[in-house]
Amino acid sequence: MGKLKLEEDWLQETLPEGMLYPSSTVISGPGGSGKPLIEYAFVASWLKAGGSVISIPLQYPTMEMGKTALKDLYKVDLNNYGSRVFYIQFEPNIDKYEQIGKNTVKANLLKPEVWKSAVDSASDMVETSELGTLVFGSALNLLLFSPTYKEGMLDYLREVIESDKSKSYMFSVSTSAFADEIKQWEEAAENLMFTRMEDDMSLFFSIYRMKEVSFSREEVKVPISEEQLSKIKEIAHATRSKVIPQLSRI
Repeated sequence: MGKLKLEEDWLQETLPEGMLYPSSTVISGPGGSGKPLIEYAFVASWLKAGGSVISIPLQYPTMEMGKTALKDLYKVDLNNYGSRVFYIQFEPNIDKYEQIGKNTVKANLLKPEVWKSAVDSASDMVETSELGTLVFGSALNLLLFSPTYKEGMLDYLREVIESDKSKSYMFSVSTSAFADEIKQWEEAAENLMFTRMEDDMSLFFSIYRMKEVSFSREEVKVPISEEQLSKIKEIAHATRSKVIPQLSRI
């Protein structure tokens, strides 16, 4: 095991020793409270330290939003990291998964076996390093809106978060729905963090639990612009109005 040094000042305040790897992290909070932007700070540090990443943004139809946020907020251009980055796009209307680019697949992530196959395939295609691979996903709560696959994915991801030490995992989840079920993922994670956003678009971040490193429980204000935070809230609203009704019928 090693420790990842974190780049951002506000993360160094709360995690002066960095973060242990491999480990599992859940970032939890209400819908539209900036959770992916917090994730991207860890992703930026991970890439700069030499690791590889597998990106699974369930609420984004393409990878452009994540690419833009990483570049604008953390000075990381994913185009410069080549075979150290792989994307898995959520497509519930196909049976399994399909390669759509050199480092991109689309996959029906409602099915545990498809999630596993897609991640395993991506793991084989990214570069290996001492730091290893970080699988990071956002809006995983969307999977729970499918009445057919809800319980299967709830159990599968709980097991991944709790037991898979082959990679590091970082997942963000909205507690605006299924708070009781999401608590299972929170309890399974080695590291647990929370976000909230005030009416004036101020984003706050706090840590509840970390594996084997010292940390501060003091809440910190994250220096992200109102424009970026507004964009996240807009996407969260668009996702709720478009994607959730579709998933509820599957």
